[in-house]
Amino acid sequence: MRNPQACVGFSVLANSALTSTKLIAGLIFALLFMPQATWAKPFPSSITEASTNALKSLYRVFQVYPPAFTHGSPGRLMLNGEGQREGLIVGPRPSGCEGTTRTLIEYHVFAFSYGQPYVGPYTPPDCDFNRATFNLTVVSAGRQFDRMGSIWLGDTEVWRTSTAEPTKDGIVWTYVKDMSHYNALLQEPQKLIFDLPNLINEKYTASLNVTLRATFSSFKEAKDPADLIIPVSARKSSEDEASAWSLPSSVASNSLTLPRNIRRAVFSIAANGQIDEEFWFGNVLSSDVEAFPQARTLNGFSPFREVQLLIDDSLAGVVWPFPIIFTGGVVPGLWLPIVGIDAFDLKEDEIDITPFLPVLCDGREHTFEIRVTGISDDGRGHGVLTKNVGQYWVVSGKIFIWEASTAITSGAEVSSDIPSPNIEISSRVYTSSSLDSSSPEDLARNESLTYDVSVSRHLKISSTFETGGSTKHASWTQDLEYSNHGVFTNHGWNQITDQVSRGREASSAGYSRKFKYPVHVKEAEVKEANGDFSLDASMKRAQDIRISGEPIYPTGIEAYTNHPGIDTSNIESTHLYTSQNGTGYHFESPRFGFGSTEQTMTFSITPSGSNGKAVVPDGRGISSVSGDDISGERELYGRHVIAANTTIVEDEERYMERAVQRPQEEPTTPSPIDSETSLDSTASELLMRSHEEDGSEDESRLGL
Repeated sequence: MRNPQACVGFSVLANSALTSTKLIAGLIFALLFMPQATWAKPFPSSITEASTNALKSLYRVFQVYPPAFTHGSPGRLMLNGEGQREGLIVGPRPSGCEGTTRTLIEYHVFAFSYGQPYVGPYTPPDCDFNRATFNLTVVSAGRQFDRMGSIWLGDTEVWRTSTAEPTKDGIVWTYVKDMSHYNALLQEPQKLIFDLPNLINEKYTASLNVTLRATFSSFKEAKDPADLIIPVSARKSSEDEASAWSLPSSVASNSLTLPRNIRRAVFSIAANGQIDEEFWFGNVLSSDVEAFPQARTLNGFSPFREVQLLIDDSLAGVVWPFPIIFTGGVVPGLWLPIVGIDAFDLKEDEIDITPFLPVLCDGREHTFEIRVTGISDDGRGHGVLTKNVGQYWVVSGKIFIWEASTAITSGAEVSSDIPSPNIEISSRVYTSSSLDSSSPEDLARNESLTYDVSVSRHLKISSTFETGGSTKHASWTQDLEYSNHGVFTNHGWNQITDQVSRGREASSAGYSRKFKYPVHVKEAEVKEANGDFSLDASMKRAQDIRISGEPIYPTGIEAYTNHPGIDTSNIESTHLYTSQNGTGYHFESPRFGFGSTEQTMTFSITPSGSNGKAVVPDGRGISSVSGDDISGERELYGRHVIAANTTIVEDEERYMERAVQRPQEEPTTPSPIDSETSLDSTASELLMRSHEEDGSEDESRLGL
């Protein structure tokens, strides 16, 4: 749930530094180059031809991500990403469901929807399946903040998403998500809950109009999914409510008795900050929150966040979250039509808790708790982790369980090597002595603030146990590093944040993950005497993830399982690298903005025992060096896209190292939808006609 009164900028909307010359230049730039029409993008396969024609007047927003596994008509396997690519893959036809599609949410309008989620039944298809995708399509028009939503099967959260900020003429987006890892839930009837809190009033006029479909199929090569998925949540589905906790106002804890025959267990955490914690990576040390009292109180607990899992009050693992920027973040003009990394699919991190099986399989009740921590400091360069942070974090968890035979799992006590994290902090406030003022208060005002935070942590948990007639050794290891350098200038109205978090985590089961998350944000605000303001901002960031072994969640390789040129059984690791950089401007009165964003993405694999060299793109501004060897990589998917003032000016896409053939269409003028009304009637006509899939896909689109 987003704060409906929150501003659209970075952690604090920086006041100052745009000169009148820059403002005039920006206005001229917008008038000269802001398009009067938008590109009409091809629509996803879940939309019929009739609906496609009707929806062409709407502006398509998308997230850049590797294609997901899905189906069209029976026996025709396609890759479907953000709705712009569909292509045949030569390979064995699926058995069982063969691409059976079910509409889970026919058409639902989220208008004033706080405390009013969609609630309906989920019924599995009458055919065998072990793979599934969900297709979410949303239409909206008017004025609205970005909103965070979640999809639940009973008390288990299965998809966390957020929305794009609409235009008055209307926008549409589609995201296809591989849901095969939830097979244990999808096989049984469930209560489906879609929670998407939204606000409608005279100012915020846009409803969010949602259609959700599921596609099912069966493949022999599919992964062995968990036998059981147990939610760790507020458990409110019986009250027709979503089951997320809000921290720190709640205690995110469940007491559970687990089966006694477990051979593997993995805990997954969904955690995102909102309001004061939405841009946690731009927060300051708590001792500096009043550094600029004439401006405002800054958000504290430092710019460092650690999400912790505790089992029976003992630390079992941690998550250092990726810095999400929602579509209202920094400057809204950055995110049309390209939204931020992971904006439509807020990813979860996993912690292998198999080392705890000797304890968890004793037939007794055990407590699982999720905490979000920051740093509390004394103002003299000393800091410790806190038990709480600001308002607020939305969290939930779940346990994926693989069962052995009926034999009871037992073993020796758990060994933990968890030293306290190494925390180094410093900050300094500078006071101006050259202000042109006779006021003693002005002469004493703080001019700027600099601060540095670095954290490193090592964690290892291990045990030996008997399960299914054999002895197993299990371990979970994490080695993490973090640094943040922040600067406030111009009496607290300008802000620069430079942050990097990186780490390696591994389990004895063969799974390992290396990540690096650099982010740079610069923002300044000019405040006018009449209260109006304008923003000038830039950002660049990246997500660099290499995974070996079998994680719970799909990595992207699943879409290539049946491709004749890929041996998915002989892959050492997958590597996802994506970066964004851009600049944007926002003017409050008259209200408008513009910006440009560039994104580069590559998804590649390293075959087992490969040699040779490969190159990872530099992301136009952020180094792609992840600290590991990238020799022998083979790119499976790549995309480079540039948008300027809401128009795509460059879009290069590669699939299996071959260029994707994109259909080019003439720009169309958006339909004139009044900005003070929602899109209820228009969207209803469009989406209610979108159920009949004709399966008429263009085989030439991928140039195969």
